[in-house]
Amino acid sequence: MSATISESYQSRPFTLSLTQSGRELIYDIQGTEDETAVQTLLLSTAPSSYLGLLLDSIEAEPIGGGIWKGHAKYVRLENDNEYTFDTGGGTQHLTQSYATMAVYAPPGMTAPDFQGAIGVSDDRVEGVDVVAPKFDFTETHLFADAFVDGSYKHTLFTMTGKVNDASFKGFAAGECLFLGASGSKKGIEQWSITFRFSGSPNVTGLTIGDITDVDKLGWDYLWIRYGGYEDSSAHALVQRPVACYVERVLGFGDFSTLGIGT
Repeated sequence: MSATISESYQSRPFTLSLTQSGRELIYDIQGTEDETAVQTLLLSTAPSSYLGLLLDSIEAEPIGGGIWKGHAKYVRLENDNEYTFDTGGGTQHLTQSYATMAVYAPPGMTAPDFQGAIGVSDDRVEGVDVVAPKFDFTETHLFADAFVDGSYKHTLFTMTGKVNDASFKGFAAGECLFLGASGSKKGIEQWSITFRFSGSPNVTGLTIGDITDVDKLGWDYLWIRYGGYEDSSAHALVQRPVACYVERVLGFGDFSTLGIGT
């Protein structure tokens, strides 16, 4: 007969406190004298979170005859979370300006119209490096040891380099990039895991030369193709935007699986 586990009628006792919240699920386990089997049953049955609390510990006591009483205890750990952010901005190479504010030419001559292209030579557009909006932030959360299992670590691994597919921490879908996480634990203490993110704003309605209504999610990549054009007013062959491309270079992920809220 294989071992069985079911939630006990005594389960879910609680005491409300202004300083510390906690809950307990109680299980009836039958059909085994093996402590390891009892532990495995409890870990595989008890949810990793309950009513917004995280699994902190499991306990079991033998009743006799292969019967055990199991306990899964949940606590709130968010009070020790840490948050940092940095709005220093990142560097972005631009080949196109938002607007040309002034154009000057010698008397009797007309300056070629490059439609906002920056640093134009006869056959190329050099561009310029500028500070672009960027919001880097970290969150450090505490987790019970039972929560940070192999499956959860694999989730952190596969989510690294993904962009949020839904609203997350005040960022619209497409604006927040998960840069990865680092964790540490001493002995049987809780895990301390730091999550790193970077934000880049979505933009809509861009005008690039004669190209209008360009939309781009924050972590999509926009690039512009330039082509030769004869400017009859300036009697010159100029480089102008002839096409604009928005490329999807990063995948999307469900950030709720990180276990730190949204």
